[in-house]
Amino acid sequence: MMKSMKILAGVMSVALILSGCDMNNKGKGALIGTAAGGAAGTGIGALIGHLTGNTKKGAIIGAAVGTAVGVTTGTLIGHKMDKAAAAAKALEDAQVEKIKDSNGLDGVKVTFDNGILFTVGKSTLKSAAQASLKKFADNVLNVYTDCDVAICGFASSDGSEETNMTLSQARAQSVTNYLTNNCKVASKQIKSTTGYGENPEFLVYDANGKEDVNASRRVEVYLYASEAMIKAAEAGTLQ
Repeated sequence: MMKSMKILAGVMSVALILSGCDMNNKGKGALIGTAAGGAAGTGIGALIGHLTGNTKKGAIIGAAVGTAVGVTTGTLIGHKMDKAAAAAKALEDAQVEKIKDSNGLDGVKVTFDNGILFTVGKSTLKSAAQASLKKFADNVLNVYTDCDVAICGFASSDGSEETNMTLSQARAQSVTNYLTNNCKVASKQIKSTTGYGENPEFLVYDANGKEDVNASRRVEVYLYASEAMIKAAEAGTLQ
């Protein structure tokens, strides 16, 4: 009970830091932003500001998105994300989903099973995982460089919460390090690398309500519209 209470206390702060990773097994949550319409502009702006380290710039972009997102902007971003998702689906060892934030902007979530990436209790990437991440970088991240990226690590409820938090962070960081050090992904493209441990908000359950511990142990990579993509879409020049 105490273990769950301690973790639940951090759920709200987690959602504020990166709504992109707030996607539980039922697909709830949003990639960016927490509201709709004009208020969404503030939400998306604050989050972009957090991810880029420039709150003022993020607020300006957010205000524009909150008022200007429409058929043209949303459709152009949607087409771009469709292409990125199609390229990611060439990966054999990952699940690819199109997701939509609460502003109506499309994004892509790519989920890697920890069993594919790491041995039990370790954060060193397997050789097969390195090959998969290299393909992901070559076909997706290094092609769609106007997508911002968030990398999130998750654990099952097995073991202590301290160990799971440390391991999930180390695994997410291993993915980031490999992409930037070995796959020529620009470090500025990856806006956040965060471990969420065994946070109950993100555990995965089967149809009978029992935790699927293998599914809970995972690394998720989110691709979402960058400042450059949003501006290009607003200008009608996004390809």
